[in-house]
Amino acid sequence: MKSLTALTIGLVLSLSSAMTLAEGAAATPVNASAQPGKTDPREAIVKKIDGLKLEDVRMTPVNGIYEITRGSEVSYVTSDGRYVILGDMYDVDNDSNLSESRRRVIRQRLIDTVPESEMLVFAPKDPKYTITVFTDIDCGYCRRLHSQIAEYNRLGIRVRYLFYPRTGPDTDSWHKAEAVWCSADRNEALTRAKGGEDIKAPGNCQANSVVARDYELGRKVGVEGTPAIFLASGEMLPGYESPARLAKYLKTGQM
Repeated sequence: MKSLTALTIGLVLSLSSAMTLAEGAAATPVNASAQPGKTDPREAIVKKIDGLKLEDVRMTPVNGIYEITRGSEVSYVTSDGRYVILGDMYDVDNDSNLSESRRRVIRQRLIDTVPESEMLVFAPKDPKYTITVFTDIDCGYCRRLHSQIAEYNRLGIRVRYLFYPRTGPDTDSWHKAEAVWCSADRNEALTRAKGGEDIKAPGNCQANSVVARDYELGRKVGVEGTPAIFLASGEMLPGYESPARLAKYLKTGQM
């Protein structure tokens, strides 16, 4: 995935090469469109940036500042199209990170596009919490996490796996993920694969689209390493957490 810096460079190039927007556009509510008879300022921004859609642009609580999202990346641009702003936006009065709040909403919305029937789910009888984990079969900490799957379940944590082979398409880790998906018992195959066993997929199985979808989704939600743990709120924990620490965090919000 492109870094926020790379995204910003792209935005600057796109914006600086085009005609600027009208100065001093009036603030509108975040989700509001233009008033009847008036041009929506977002339309001009969308025209300047390749691949951007109208729904990717929103007015922020700050007059004249627009939010732009690509995947779960968030950046800001002035209404005259001249300045791009790096960094998160905070509401000091409420002590809240507005950018991270938006990222969480977007991440969860994207993850929710995958049906659970197309995930590998390890669940206790009566789960208290659900996490979604992007995993690489060859990742050491992914294997450590999975070796403790019974303990996560015992603590009421339901684990949903999606594939994220860090080495990318057409690599050993990618093909191992395909073999797991093609197995009659996918959960058992994942456990065996993470234990180092070579899983053989049926010759007529086509799993590339599933692994590719998960991988691209991981890129969109900001996965840079594995395991990447996503909570039901959309919060991302970028790395391994022991069952006890994770259960405590899910219960109290404190590690």
